[in-house]
Amino acid sequence: MTVDDVTIEPTPLADPHAAELIAELNELLDSIYPPEDNHFTLSADDVDGSNGVFLVARHPSGKALGCGAVRLLGDGRAELKRMYVRPAARGVGLGRAILARLEAEARDRGATRLVLEMGPGQPEARRLYESFGFVPIPCWGEYVETPNSVCLGKDL
Repeated sequence: MTVDDVTIEPTPLADPHAAELIAELNELLDSIYPPEDNHFTLSADDVDGSNGVFLVARHPSGKALGCGAVRLLGDGRAELKRMYVRPAARGVGLGRAILARLEAEARDRGATRLVLEMGPGQPEARRLYESFGFVPIPCWGEYVETPNSVCLGKDL
């Protein structure tokens, strides 16, 4: 499989494939971080189309391979959420493709800055974000009170 074989399309959070991917991501994050460090909240309203979008990457067979979301925060900022690629689909550039599409979706909704929160136990994810120009920023909102939060941002 190559990334060119994959389609990346908006998908409702209620979609069974979306729910499966989110459950896998939650399980992974729960295995790395204590519960108080995990911020799983993402509502359907956050990604309803006008406020943001949830994307699912699919193999031509229809199998869901990865996901990611972007939601508007206000003041020109949009937040990346729920980035995940299944282990069997890693190494072909799928994370890069999802991230590039999410950046475009944020721009299309008028965002001028993209921000995200992650933990220190995901060095591969951090390298991906840094390769896209993300740099450390002060944490905001609920992440300020989470000692393991690492916040990154970039201008679009």
